Amino acid sequence: MALKVELKPGEKLLVGNCIITNSDQRTRLFIEGRAPILREKDILTSETANTPAKRIYLAVQLMYIDDDEGETAKRAYFDMSRDFLEAVPSSLKILEQINNEILTGSLYKGLKAAQRLIEYEQDLLDHASARRSGLPADDQSR
Repeated sequence: MALKVELKPGEKLLVGNCIITNSDQRTRLFIEGRAPILREKDILTSETANTPAKRIYLAVQLMYIDDDEGETAKRAYFDMSRDFLEAVPSSLKILEQINNEILTGSLYKGLKAAQRLIEYEQDLLDHASARRSGLPADDQSR
């Protein structure tokens, strides 16, 4: 079954090692085969990976899109995830899921789990920021 991807005007899509940029109209693509595929919004760069969880995501992303960099990225991932777990023991379940996806070769699912790690990290940061300001975490937006 083909993967259906709808692109907004100007949106980019990574397919394999190619970047596809949509023109000025909404486009629907059907992609068959086995190649790494990422939407522009899901791609991190070394510049945008500015937190520990985002750097973990970046390592998984590199494993997913670049076989040549895969082993180096895998070693970096396991080092970073160990450090993250030491700093944030409550992240164990998410890190275990990422590990399992990597070890079973389901790297796209590993990326999705790494996105949850980024969200979890942001929740922790928001909570800490709210505590410093004296507001409950839910009231931060006021």
